[in-house]
Amino acid sequence: MKPIAPGTVIFHRHRGFGVLTAVNLMTGWVSARFGAEQRCLDLNLSTDQLQHADGEAIRFRLQPPERMPHARLMAMVRALHSAGYQRLYLYSFPVASGLHWRWHLFAGPRQWLQRPLRHGWYGNGADYIFNPVMGWGDAPGAGTEELIEALARFDPEGLALALGRDEDYAAWFAQVCEQLLPDYAFSLGSGDATLPFPAYLPTMPVRARQPDCVHRLTYPPGWKESWPARDLSTHLQQAATVRHDIAGHGWNLPMEW
Repeated sequence: MKPIAPGTVIFHRHRGFGVLTAVNLMTGWVSARFGAEQRCLDLNLSTDQLQHADGEAIRFRLQPPERMPHARLMAMVRALHSAGYQRLYLYSFPVASGLHWRWHLFAGPRQWLQRPLRHGWYGNGADYIFNPVMGWGDAPGAGTEELIEALARFDPEGLALALGRDEDYAAWFAQVCEQLLPDYAFSLGSGDATLPFPAYLPTMPVRARQPDCVHRLTYPPGWKESWPARDLSTHLQQAATVRHDIAGHGWNLPMEW
């Protein structure tokens, strides 16, 4: 399905051409303005038979859009690793409610618990469902190469920090991408030694109505070494199920960056 975002031109058989002013990819409700009308009209993408300007039907339920950007970010990071930027890392985790996931890119030393923050290198799935962009000047639905070009224009100094070798992480990341993309992404565990985390890498679907992921993936290199062996054995527990709409009840997840 074509990207849907504020500014998308649509066609309604009763009102003609219009433009979307607000979008919620979680619920499928949008606001649109038609012609010279001053008021916006609330419509549902699943029932109101909206079309793109070229006549292509918007099939929200049959072809659900991605609610989270993490799979696209994974594809971008994998491509950059292949180009020699292997010191680029992706950290992602759900908020306590489980309704959406945060993501954080960082470059340089591989430090999972003390990750450097750069403007624009982190985001929130709650923002993405209303405007599906990363915030680097990219367009909704931009492909991997387009995302890389946008990031390079946005912060060339930050991207330069990722140039270098980390072959262990690059190999692990490529294996995870092979298992999960394009419909799933991974979420790392807690950054607090007092909180438990699953035995296997948690995964989540990036689109609605996806079956549970059955792959048992290991954590990235250096992840378990972030905690003393005593704490690791104390807090390690069985794999938990993480849904896109609610977090598992058996384990806690961080809210901090």
